[in-house]
Amino acid sequence: MIRIERFKVQDNPELAEIAFAIRREVFVVEQFVDPVLEYDEYEDTAIHYLLFLDEVPITTARWRETGKGIKLERFATLKEYRNKGIGNNILDKVMEDVLSLKKPIYLHSQVNAISLYERNGFVKEGEMFVEADIQHYLMTHQS
Repeated sequence: MIRIERFKVQDNPELAEIAFAIRREVFVVEQFVDPVLEYDEYEDTAIHYLLFLDEVPITTARWRETGKGIKLERFATLKEYRNKGIGNNILDKVMEDVLSLKKPIYLHSQVNAISLYERNGFVKEGEMFVEADIQHYLMTHQS
């Protein structure tokens, strides 16, 4: 059974710590992202999500408002749960929440996750760029 919790860090520090642990495993341990780059000044203002599969926390994400619209960020799924369609669930929930805001929606997708976002209405824009030593594309939602 899948359950998704939406929260702000200050309202639910316990869920935040679980989400940060998933991000630490995926980004810092697996992908060698500098922790200074992974945890930023937007943690307290972003809306965070945590997906539980049979009560095991396995996926996290967040979004925040920027001068360009709504930026989706920090999508991370523990390695053993990837490529099983679970990421669609958290993306669907985030999109359900942000579409009603009627603002442009965008993200910086790692190259290996582009197909997930393309299947969900995002298109690549511009040239590939490197962020935290990982290749990315800007992707915007076509609503």
